[in-house]
Amino acid sequence: QAQLVESGGGLAQAGGSLRLSCAASERTFSMYVMGWFRQAPGKEREFVAYVSRTGVGTDYKDSVKGRFTIARDNAKNTVYLQMNSLKPEDTGVYYCAADINSAYSDRMSDYEYWGQGTQVTVSS
Repeated sequence: QAQLVESGGGLAQAGGSLRLSCAASERTFSMYVMGWFRQAPGKEREFVAYVSRTGVGTDYKDSVKGRFTIARDNAKNTVYLQMNSLKPEDTGVYYCAADINSAYSDRMSDYEYWGQGTQVTVSS
């Protein structure tokens, strides 16, 4: 059972940066595709980014491409989301998720394990 613990959320100004971390207490961490999702107030949860088991394959929501970077360190059982050039519309609760079955996925239903969520607020 993968347990995901997130950190790094908080308040940032528009144009600023935050780095989210998600630590997994699982020795087989490298077997999981890892993803980030977010949910803005009053909106549906949406895909942000994923990274493959090896760390080579990645994909992003169109609106964050060029600004966000997902990466993983399998030796530390940790996945990161570096968020640069933040915009107010990036505000929301960010969730780390793990998928044991898929090669890669941007669908919430494919992910089996979820973190608790961490709040990111971007001010104008």
